[in-house]
Amino acid sequence: MNQSNHFGDRLATAVSSKRSAVCVGLDPRWQSLPEAIRSGIDIANRAAVAKATECYCRCVLDAVADSAAIVKPQAAFFEQLGPEGMHCLEEVIQYSHTKGLDVLLDGKRGDIGSTAEGYADAYLGVQSAWGCDALTVNPYLGDDTLEPFVKTANERGAGIFVLVKTSNPGSGFMQDLVFEGKSLYHRVSQVVQKHSSDSRGQSGYGNVGAVVGATYPQQLAEMRAAMPNVWLLIHGYVAQGVTAEDVADGFDTKGLGAIVNSSPGIIFA
Repeated sequence: MNQSNHFGDRLATAVSSKRSAVCVGLDPRWQSLPEAIRSGIDIANRAAVAKATECYCRCVLDAVADSAAIVKPQAAFFEQLGPEGMHCLEEVIQYSHTKGLDVLLDGKRGDIGSTAEGYADAYLGVQSAWGCDALTVNPYLGDDTLEPFVKTANERGAGIFVLVKTSNPGSGFMQDLVFEGKSLYHRVSQVVQKHSSDSRGQSGYGNVGAVVGATYPQQLAEMRAAMPNVWLLIHGYVAQGVTAEDVADGFDTKGLGAIVNSSPGIIFA
């Protein structure tokens, strides 16, 4: 793993050296795992399910280590297995690091005050309890909810990816609302750009990224222009009908600035 103490630069190095912007999403839905993994295991036996899930995630990590820029475990699929699943997640995070991969935990945490500080302390940085390199964060309780995450990320050489314009069909219900001539997601993008610009490293990118969907390509191009110092985590590729052409506007002229998430398209190929 690149040991730079700056997440934005570390990600730039991974993308450049591997010539890959792929973010491999680890969404180990039990019923989608290969029959050879699930065979003979009672789904009610959470310990056995968690162990088999860990085994499968290790196999995936072995397969993608040389080509993935970063990996993204989805916390929900581990949490649903109870304490055994959380131990599985811990093992997957640690194993990812042994394979030289940074870990972005998709937990979508977001809260105020001391609770946000607690989440940030728990997840961000290899010295934290969970040892994650980055975390997805929900900003829609207000911009003050981001500050503890930003502060901890910058102190520990970690990163956060803030939900800005998501790929789900219902995202426009709130994110597209217009106030004083600007959409809500545009206002969030301004806050993210400010935090990332303040933390930008040698690559020109900061430690504060944005989650954006490529299901709306015009908005993706808009976000790239609005957040020049921000790493974009692009969702919707393949699974939601998004093509390589659709994600092209998320990158800068050097081929940096974006990572493209693919979950079932890779781990259940």
